[in-house]
Amino acid sequence: MKRILSTLAICLAVAGSLQAQELANFSFGRGMKPIVSPEIQNDSVTFRLKADYATVVKLSGSWMPNPWGGTIDMFRGENNVWSVKIPLPEPEIYTYNFVVDGVAVNDPQNILVQRDGTRFLPMLIVPGERTENYGEAKQHGTVSHPWYHSDVLGMDRRLTVYTPYGYENNPKKKYPVLYLLHGAGGDEEAWTSMGRAAQILDNLIEKGLAEPMIVVMPNGNANQAAARTLGIPEKQMQMRWDREAMAQMSEAERNKLMNGYVISLCTEIVPFIEKNFRAIAKPSSRAIAGLSMGGGHTISASILYPELFDYICPLSAAGSATPEQIATLKKAGVKLYFLACGNTDFLFQGAEDMHKKLNEQGLDHIYFVSEGGHVWANWRLYLNTFAQKLFK
Repeated sequence: MKRILSTLAICLAVAGSLQAQELANFSFGRGMKPIVSPEIQNDSVTFRLKADYATVVKLSGSWMPNPWGGTIDMFRGENNVWSVKIPLPEPEIYTYNFVVDGVAVNDPQNILVQRDGTRFLPMLIVPGERTENYGEAKQHGTVSHPWYHSDVLGMDRRLTVYTPYGYENNPKKKYPVLYLLHGAGGDEEAWTSMGRAAQILDNLIEKGLAEPMIVVMPNGNANQAAARTLGIPEKQMQMRWDREAMAQMSEAERNKLMNGYVISLCTEIVPFIEKNFRAIAKPSSRAIAGLSMGGGHTISASILYPELFDYICPLSAAGSATPEQIATLKKAGVKLYFLACGNTDFLFQGAEDMHKKLNEQGLDHIYFVSEGGHVWANWRLYLNTFAQKLFK
């Protein structure tokens, strides 16, 4: 009995010490004020990091002129808390990190984090008109992650699906669907993590600025079953093709090889959504949009299946269409063609060329040119803009 009591006492002592150790992560000393970072005060923002043994600490942020390498110095203060106060950037969502003795470190005080591929970065959300739909609305939709089987790609694959506020409470109501595609390096969580898609749709729908809609966000990497965070091995796929071998293939075989993901999207994902969600199954209730690589997928889908989507929105698109393909889209009766790109984007000339082709073929469209380059600040803006024009 004494041995049992002794064992219990040791276990309780260990548990108590572990709890104390964990609590220590939230308290840096008696009487010390909690560290707040980042802290917005009127027209400035202060960043803080407790780093007892650091010799040099710097701040790097996406608002800087050189967001991929620029830094500013932070200064050691009381209790080894390093800080820097800077003018508040323009309203937008920014990412940042600290550089401690040459090593990139995330802000341990900031619970707002977004994932960009394999990187997790703290966020600074500067309030203002530009960002008013990027925060949480009062009425929230639901984000789920259903799986579908792809015969085309030979695997089960994961989707991200947003259903609007009220979807669960009104089992008879059906909704239009936006298929929203990510760019290179992203996955099925890119639009909800970096794009704030759920928040944007929640706010627009709550304000009556957008129609309630389902938003489907697939994984555009044909070799992935799901985001890498799930740890699922990726399928080995041939990325280069021998011209002679391709010449021996049928047109259907070449098409599947080059456009497998787009074919899966149009022939497998769309039917899956219309079977398993209360989706309106007609072209006038289908929209497709995508950024960069996803913009190319958007253009390809509209070319391969010109009568599937009545709303087509290529954003900073890595792709184009021939005059004949555009003429086919015009004949199909597209209701909205929304072409958008930043004026310093490396793909801007491609957008200019596409705009010219659309004009030459007489396809009525919106050409939305914004400031800036190939960045999420633009793609959030585009979603916030074109979502208000869908299904009306």
